[in-house]
Amino acid sequence: MTGLDTNVLVRYLVQDDAAQAKTATSLIEKTSRQGGEFVVNAITLCELVWVLESAYSYSRGQVSHALENILRTAQFVIPDRELAVESHARYQKGRGDFADYFISCLNDRHGAKVTLTFDRALKGDPRFQVL
Repeated sequence: MTGLDTNVLVRYLVQDDAAQAKTATSLIEKTSRQGGEFVVNAITLCELVWVLESAYSYSRGQVSHALENILRTAQFVIPDRELAVESHARYQKGRGDFADYFISCLNDRHGAKVTLTFDRALKGDPRFQVL
């Protein structure tokens, strides 16, 4: 199994740099055909969302679609997949960032029923207390 850094995943999805996109696509597709898998961890997913939104101006819908495809891809091993899926669902419906929802899911898993934040977009979400 091999881990994927955010920049490799971005090149694979966005195809914006011809040489790097070709390398990323070739490697991911070849490894997948051979039955290999890739680890896509929580930090990578959070960075991916941030990059797609900030550097590529993807809409929330476009980002959500990309996340959904990643979460459904069998070759992508996602630690805490169930938390990633829950965070994605909350991101689709809420006003907060994907990373905020993932943080609260992870915190909840470790016994924190509420996460403190200054992010006003999360006001009204019972898992957050806006300071």
